Amino acid sequence: MRVFAISDLHLDYAANREWLQRLPMHEYNDDVLLLAGDVSDRLTLLEDAFSTLTRRFSAVLFVPGNHDLWINRERLPDSFAKLDAVLAATREHGVRTDVHREGELAIVPLLGWYDYSFGAADDYLKAAWADYRNCLWPGHDEASLTRFFTQQNPSPSSPALQGARRIITFSHFLPRIDLMPERIPDKHRKIYPVLGTTVLESQLRGLGSSIHVYGHSHVNRHVTIDGVTYINNAFGYPSEAHFTGRQLMQVL
Repeated sequence: MRVFAISDLHLDYAANREWLQRLPMHEYNDDVLLLAGDVSDRLTLLEDAFSTLTRRFSAVLFVPGNHDLWINRERLPDSFAKLDAVLAATREHGVRTDVHREGELAIVPLLGWYDYSFGAADDYLKAAWADYRNCLWPGHDEASLTRFFTQQNPSPSSPALQGARRIITFSHFLPRIDLMPERIPDKHRKIYPVLGTTVLESQLRGLGSSIHVYGHSHVNRHVTIDGVTYINNAFGYPSEAHFTGRQLMQVL
């Protein structure tokens, strides 16, 4: 068994959908795929992806990204209803959103959002960031929404983790802002406040994770910090093909 990872498929783009359909039918039948969010804001495309991938992999594990929870192109009252619809689609297609065990290996999906622990959102970001227009979370600001998601994540005492000797975690959102490389220009650092939350870092460390896969930033990385290897393998937009891998990455 091998473990592969990818995020940010953004299947709204035809070129990305074509790549997905070209994945071989029999190369990964014994393997696990970590799908770290931002598949599509359209439920039909999300379900197509689930159907395509579960036919190719032994197990597909998923956490929703922010794009997956947009409601601007769906007839849904809010993003909580969209989350329910996304989770219903995972159940229908046999996609896992819980802890996955393979003997002494445990793979743990971690839900998240952003709570401005990476910096405050300024007026430019509030005007430019599409989540503010395309998501609707009644009764919640970003901090309480992050708590809503992260409080659902397994604790080290979870029965599903007992006996595990190796832990892999994955999330859509970044667990620490220093995963962004120094080369990022100042003008692009304006989005740092909406990249993730330090809560995820505390949780993955508490679980004893040795590998953490994440997405969202579209900046691919493979770096080890204080004993944890962090991997971002974003597929990204067609316009980003010159710096994203646009292929599956084997992480174990």
